[in-house]
Amino acid sequence: MAMTAAAEPIMPLMGTPSAVGQARTFTDIQIRKWGYPHILDSALVIVSELVTNAARQTPDKEIRLQLSRDDYGIIIAVWDADHALPEAKPPTELTLEDLDLSAEAFDDNGGWGLRIVQALSARCGVTTDPAGGKWVWSRMHP
Repeated sequence: MAMTAAAEPIMPLMGTPSAVGQARTFTDIQIRKWGYPHILDSALVIVSELVTNAARQTPDKEIRLQLSRDDYGIIIAVWDADHALPEAKPPTELTLEDLDLSAEAFDDNGGWGLRIVQALSARCGVTTDPAGGKWVWSRMHP
């Protein structure tokens, strides 16, 4: 029996720090319900990165999370209203010496989220939404 695309409802969130925890809880429940606990850790990292990016792009504005599945796997998609397309940092090999680990520079070492998503995904990308904004998505094979 072939599985057809089974879209789940879209979860609206606000672009705030609490959105990540809410999105992770929603994802945890859904991935377990579908019977894919073996990809749960990677799915939670992807959701965390995509929701964090959307919240940073559109602070205090609506963002949306949708999880769906089809014959090819699980799709994690996050929408935000910003028209700017995300850009991954160029690949580089980092060592601890490259990072500024001081308390003042704690948040300056970020920006690697899209590279992490790429590494954990079978495919990923960005799709502009005709109604406005964009969907950043990741496909995972279960």
